[in-house]
Amino acid sequence: MTTFTPTADEDVVASVQWALAENAPLEIMGEGSKRGIGRPAQTEHAINLSALSGITLYEPEELVLSARAGTPLAKIEELLKRNRQQLAFEPMDYGPLLEQPAGRGTIGGVLAGNLAGPRRLKAGAARDHVLGVSVVSGRGELFKSGGRVVKNVTGYDLSKVMAGSWGTLGVLTSLTFKVLPAPEMEATLLVRGLSEGDAAAAMALAMGSSAEVSSAAHLPEGISTPTLNVLLGSGPKTLLRLEGFGPSVAYRFDLLHRLLRDGGVIERIDDSTAVWAEIRDCAPFADNTDRPVWRVSMAPSEAYKMVAELRMHAGAAAFYDWQGGLVWLRMEAEPEAEGIRALVAHFGGGHATLVRASPSVRASTPVFQPQPPALAALSARLKEQFDPNGILNPGRMG
Repeated sequence: MTTFTPTADEDVVASVQWALAENAPLEIMGEGSKRGIGRPAQTEHAINLSALSGITLYEPEELVLSARAGTPLAKIEELLKRNRQQLAFEPMDYGPLLEQPAGRGTIGGVLAGNLAGPRRLKAGAARDHVLGVSVVSGRGELFKSGGRVVKNVTGYDLSKVMAGSWGTLGVLTSLTFKVLPAPEMEATLLVRGLSEGDAAAAMALAMGSSAEVSSAAHLPEGISTPTLNVLLGSGPKTLLRLEGFGPSVAYRFDLLHRLLRDGGVIERIDDSTAVWAEIRDCAPFADNTDRPVWRVSMAPSEAYKMVAELRMHAGAAAFYDWQGGLVWLRMEAEPEAEGIRALVAHFGGGHATLVRASPSVRASTPVFQPQPPALAALSARLKEQFDPNGILNPGRMG
């Protein structure tokens, strides 16, 4: 097996051109923190981008940061924190869920997976904050899009195309992101004791109010971690995050308290950063096993109904983010992808992705939600445009 470790764009171009000449498919990776997502690699050779690292531009006044694709996300977040700034979409760290150390994700992997966290409702995902990329296509050509150098591929917004492509269209070499000021204050309103249906109603009420809730999640009975137990205690918990200037947060907290006071016991958690990090990283299911974990995106008003129906047929633990529209499911047995997706479809539709399972299950299961015919045709055209020989992460998405 040959593993290329490029340190410059030209090295990536040379590696891809070698693969083309040898008809030798390549696995594309950074530090490997998300390697367990998707079908197992069907390659004997790899490009490891971890040495293609470093922050190349940071202008706090202009709210712009550029870095090479292998730059650790933790390093970027540390720099931003020192300047009271942030990546507002708070990308999750898949490492612990996939039995990898925390903090190993790279900025290239953030865009390749189009990552987001609990602030997704307000701030969007990686694709909504990327300003530009440099990428080497499966043709062995270097393209630059957006940022300070504009050389777009005709007809495509290259930065957006790369979001969620999981390394199957091109090898990202550098990225430019918009950054934003960190909020002066964060506080979380905690409602205790709600059922999953009542929690869905409470979150919908809060999100529809003028309280400007930035995150909304529900942890049913039994869903916790040692950190969450210390910070929040036991029992069902519904969490609503408020961010901004101190007086504004206080005013909006009081507004929510009045709105929800008849629903359950309400508390204020002032230091809730660790709480939202645990929710973001799916920490309740980071249990050092390969029990199947599904990530389901669907209408918040239907998600808890889908979970209730699923529990009638299979052992499943679940918790909810994004106002209930993101469901994390841990199954006690191997998944039946068709059954789970049929259930999601029955309750209004959505997307179900298998994010953790044993290699054998991943190899035999459609890991990503099958695309509708029109979207599948568009994806095929993109693949033909960017990687006609199918040498980049072949088979990972299907």
